Amino acid sequence: MKITKLFKEFFDSEKAGGLILFGCTILSLIIANSNLGASYHDFFQTKFAGMTAEHWINDGLMAIFFLLIGLELEREIYIGELSKLKDAFLPIFGAIGGLMIPAGIYFVFNYGTPHQSGMGIPMATDIAFALGILSLLGNKVPTSLKVFLTALAVIDDLCAIIVIAVFYTKTLSLTNLFIALGIFTLLLVFNRMKVRNLIPYLIGGVVMWYFMLQSGVHATITGVLLAFAIPFGNGDKKSTSYILQHFLHKPVAFVILPIFALANTALIFSGDISQTLTENYSLGIALGLIIGKPIGIFLLTYLAVSLGLCKLPTELNWKNIFGVGLLGGIGFTMSIFITLLAFDNETIINNAKLVILISSLTAGLLGFTTLKLTLKPTKN
Repeated sequence: MKITKLFKEFFDSEKAGGLILFGCTILSLIIANSNLGASYHDFFQTKFAGMTAEHWINDGLMAIFFLLIGLELEREIYIGELSKLKDAFLPIFGAIGGLMIPAGIYFVFNYGTPHQSGMGIPMATDIAFALGILSLLGNKVPTSLKVFLTALAVIDDLCAIIVIAVFYTKTLSLTNLFIALGIFTLLLVFNRMKVRNLIPYLIGGVVMWYFMLQSGVHATITGVLLAFAIPFGNGDKKSTSYILQHFLHKPVAFVILPIFALANTALIFSGDISQTLTENYSLGIALGLIIGKPIGIFLLTYLAVSLGLCKLPTELNWKNIFGVGLLGGIGFTMSIFITLLAFDNETIINNAKLVILISSLTAGLLGFTTLKLTLKPTKN
């Protein structure tokens, strides 16, 4: 299976970034539960230009992360795994199953409760962590499985972005929203006029981010909108989209996501953990990620193949798909991100983060073990 240089670069940066993410999470947990814990927490609550450091990270730096996701999605749609509908159906159906079943499980446990708003938490997949664990299997992993997991996770993230925009917008300023969308429209005009210089798009993106932030819609949505405004051309090395995506890989994988992990995983272990794990929202998150994800991904891809909508790559079998489905249960970054939007109570947020960490670790170990047992050594 042919694999583009940019996809390989994306995969390599994400897999290495996943390992660094894991290290930053462990470091954050150690510091938070040491004598430096209070100072560490206070640092991220320090205000700069009217927002806390944590707010700048979650609303500002993460917009750049979503910009990279948008650029990768754009590439997949134009010339990648999603460019041909029949090829795209396998990861598309997998993503749909991986969204619906976990959300349904969470809904069953939390319908009619104040925690119902957390339904989006188990729907997410962390690309960096999932690819990081997949990379540990070395030459056992065929290219088609890497592409399937990447496309699945990218689609998953797009759906998570839509969920954030639609369901987690609490207050809405139409004036600011229309200004942001007006800037987006202007950037699309630049695109149609074949303006290839990145500077107008980046300046427009910053201004659009500001008005999106003021509108009440989560400002990270700006990253995806900007990605689709930036000219793709034929997707070669000289295209504006390629240049920016190539530039963003390492800063996102090795700076932005590790900083996000450091800022959002400083959990202090206190109280009765067993009680925390048996709360309805905890059960919804844990069962959604560990059980709902693999079942949803497996069932919907199996359905798509059975209906003749797509084919399973010859070097893969259904055990491999189930193993990737387990890796899809690594919610981490996106699940924590949605948690911050879904809940207001600090205790519930911290408890949910703890459950996400435990569930993601469990899903990762199960996925790694399953794939290690079912994959055969191969040359990519």
